[in-house]
Amino acid sequence: MKDATALPQSLLVLGGTSEIALATARRLIARRTRTIWLAGRPSPALDQAAEQLRALGADVRTVAFDALDPESHEAALGKVFAEGGIDLVLLAFGILGDQAHDEREPLRAVRVAQTNYTGAVSAGLVAARALQTQGHGSLVVLSSAAGERARRADFIYGSSKAGLDAFAQGLGDALYGTGVHVMVVRPGFVRTRMTADLPAAPLATTPEAVATAVELGLRRGSETVWVPGALRLVMTALRHTPRALFRRLPI
Repeated sequence: MKDATALPQSLLVLGGTSEIALATARRLIARRTRTIWLAGRPSPALDQAAEQLRALGADVRTVAFDALDPESHEAALGKVFAEGGIDLVLLAFGILGDQAHDEREPLRAVRVAQTNYTGAVSAGLVAARALQTQGHGSLVVLSSAAGERARRADFIYGSSKAGLDAFAQGLGDALYGTGVHVMVVRPGFVRTRMTADLPAAPLATTPEAVATAVELGLRRGSETVWVPGALRLVMTALRHTPRALFRRLPI
């Protein structure tokens, strides 16, 4: 995939059971993707995800990957790239946590931060170097609109995504001109298993809608994608809302 705006023939998913990632994989298989690696903790869910994608006609393999074990990332991703070039790496792992419990149990909060930020920094840098070595490819990072401004209701999760978002933007600048393209995707509330017990937020979206936005962003060579697009204006307004007023908003 020498052209950064072409859709990938090969895909590596970091977070192989992510509903958003799997929706994206299905959409890309319907276009031109034929080789897929699903990286995640070995589990029946990972195996089932691989089987579902194989049924769509793709060559799908799995590799053991743990976001909380950065020391293993070089070997895990190295195994994948040693098998052949990868056109697209989709960094899709992350946990929401439970704000009420995590505030009272700091180690739980640390796990959210280590998964969403520290693990992503490690995996992102390893993937970026591999893509740069082969001279082409894209890194798509699933961030969140929650990272634009941390809310009282989810500031632990939001702060971890804010760090991830800033990291991914900086990495994109560092790789500019190398043949490697970085795209940050900022969905709002996505209806998935992870959010099933939460009340739906305004402008809620679906994994399939995020997948559609990812495809369009890749075709356009975008650096930042909001899902839905209207969130860009909403979050811009919230980012500049005076703090005293922001605290009183029912969000």
